Amino acid sequence: MNTASPWSHQRQSGVSDDIDFEVRGHELQFVEIELDPGESAVAEAGALVWKDGTIEMTTVFGDGRGQDGGFMGKMLGAGKRLVTGESLFTTVFTHRGSGKARVAFAAPVPGMIMPLKLTDVGGTLICQKDSFLAAAKGVSIGVHFQRRILTGLFGGEGFIMQKLEGDGWIFVQMGGTIVERELAAGEELHVDTGCLAAYTSGVDFDLVRAGGVRSMVFGGEGAFFARLTGPGKVWIQSLPFARLAGRMLAAAMPRGGQNRGEGSALGTLGDLISGN
Repeated sequence: MNTASPWSHQRQSGVSDDIDFEVRGHELQFVEIELDPGESAVAEAGALVWKDGTIEMTTVFGDGRGQDGGFMGKMLGAGKRLVTGESLFTTVFTHRGSGKARVAFAAPVPGMIMPLKLTDVGGTLICQKDSFLAAAKGVSIGVHFQRRILTGLFGGEGFIMQKLEGDGWIFVQMGGTIVERELAAGEELHVDTGCLAAYTSGVDFDLVRAGGVRSMVFGGEGAFFARLTGPGKVWIQSLPFARLAGRMLAAAMPRGGQNRGEGSALGTLGDLISGN
């Protein structure tokens, strides 16, 4: 393959199918996966861009990992996806011919596709519930619930997250630019809840109040920040889709302009004052 991105891979051994891949593009990226005969990749429904004719496409319940585990295995996998707001189905792409074959998947929003080998992050990655794009067959796509009551009530997008487990390659989509931070033991990082894209299982996720009452009501940043405590890695996205959609909606409103208080009570107060 021609190199068009810093993300590329040569195969290694493992339990999951060890696929070759390359991420192409810049702001609107897609990942091109190269399969050997019998290898498979799993992707979100609707993510396909193109595939070679020798690649067979099969729609299955759940994450494709439980398709050989009987009816209950399929239902369990599908139920986990339903909880995170995803489709009950995923699509498995298997190379049934000879030689090499390729299949490509694209992210649905502007941003970046980040490939990660799960063995490099301890076998588990916790990410926003709409982050998963594709993976090597054998990766488990599960659910991660925040256990603390405060986080559950006010955590927003961070309450129910996806848990990706296994030893294979995964491809997660993030909005805008990705920033990776390595946290030492006990080190804290405060992040907007929507901008928190992913973190490793060793990181503790809690909420912290965003300043005093005035800052919480009029600051425009929401009432709480995500407080992440190391050790572990954290990935931050600069433009979560919810923020982009909110700005687009505000610009499309009859009064035009931007609603700069969308993250706080200021937006609601402005609507009341203007009669909307």
